[in-house]
Amino acid sequence: MKDLTKGNETTQIIIFALPMLVGNVFQQFYNMVDSWVVGQFVGTTALAAVGASFPILFLMVALVMGFGMGSNVLIAQYYGAKDMNRVRAVIDTTYLVLFWMGIGLTVIGLLFAKPILVLLRVPADVMPQALTYLRIIFSGLLFTFGYNGVGAILRGLGDSMTPLYMLIAATLLNVILDLVSVLVLHMGVAGVAWATIIAQAASFIGSLIYLNRAHEFLKTDFMHLHFDKELFFLSLKIGLPSGIQQALVAMGMMFMTAVVNGFGSIVMAGFSAASRIDSFVGMPSMNISMALSTFVGQNLGAGKPERVKKGYRSALLIAMSITLVLMVVLLIFGKPLVSIFTSDQEVIAVGARYLRVIAPFYIAFTMMFITNGVIRGAGETIVPMISTLFAMWLVRVPSAVLFSSIWGEMGIWWAMPTGWLFGMIIAYSYYKTGRWKNKVVVKPSPAQTMPVDAE
Repeated sequence: MKDLTKGNETTQIIIFALPMLVGNVFQQFYNMVDSWVVGQFVGTTALAAVGASFPILFLMVALVMGFGMGSNVLIAQYYGAKDMNRVRAVIDTTYLVLFWMGIGLTVIGLLFAKPILVLLRVPADVMPQALTYLRIIFSGLLFTFGYNGVGAILRGLGDSMTPLYMLIAATLLNVILDLVSVLVLHMGVAGVAWATIIAQAASFIGSLIYLNRAHEFLKTDFMHLHFDKELFFLSLKIGLPSGIQQALVAMGMMFMTAVVNGFGSIVMAGFSAASRIDSFVGMPSMNISMALSTFVGQNLGAGKPERVKKGYRSALLIAMSITLVLMVVLLIFGKPLVSIFTSDQEVIAVGARYLRVIAPFYIAFTMMFITNGVIRGAGETIVPMISTLFAMWLVRVPSAVLFSSIWGEMGIWWAMPTGWLFGMIIAYSYYKTGRWKNKVVVKPSPAQTMPVDAE
């Protein structure tokens, strides 16, 4: 565990965020492996099938991420206040909720996988492989939920190294199993899906064992977990808006994917490959934002709001620096990067055009996520949800429909970043008001509290 309420703010955020940043690299590499193996050794249709499944899986993970965010904020604030009994109670409740969520969504996913793909306008030639991949992934959803839940618990405790180690191990295992299942066993997309499930299960089990062995006072008896109704609703109050926000993003992605799918398998495959690279570029900002949320939660819980402004500026500087470098890389090397996933020149051209359009807008993306990290760390998740609702469904989706009818798939690419611009404006405007400071769950004593500017 790491106490983020002491020491230099910039140093603390860098030390805490760096493992998460490295973890991002491996997380995206982990996600990209499936696409690379499928694109290179199975074919364009299979690559399109994996891409068609991605927004559905993102929606499932979004739900657990929402509740996980609530748990993370509560654990960080209670840990900052040194209330270990409440920390333990939050952990027990998190385990129980994620277990039943995982079971329920697995059943729903297995029953309705095909209707969902039909709704997404997946072409007939892609449907069989997409259905196979999706059903297998759904069967292991409980492991996905479990790993994300344990990761949220560890980050709330200030431990960002253990999730990194588990992710590295899972990534290496996934790569090995992908290659074996496709090149040796000739299992196609089914083998790639099973490799992902096994690797996620290993990550979950490893993280769980570590948490129970490393922190004796938090050791959990899984036969006697205690459900705390008060903490559940408090976590839900914080996490539900974040979960809805993530779900809105996921559903927006599903709608955008449906628009893309209307242009055929070549555009689908190009978008699938490029979106993997897109996700890779966006993840550093997203994880620095998560690190900042823990930093903000611990410091507000400890009655040290004066450190929050400094932490925000440090996180913004770090994230912007990384974003600018990655933006330049995309603009210069977009085509070679897409060619990693496929040798089909038409697919490469589609993906490269997408990357060139969105690359300059990553500045807005970074600003939006870092600012929302402060807001969420305080326990305010309504505003990010509203900004996402507005940016995704009132700006991006209508723009995609309108622009694609005029300029074809290029219209979709130009519609993608519009939501980031509006989301950035809303998030920063709210941050400047300073009202997010009043959302803290753990209220410090008046003697502890010091005024802080919102800037």
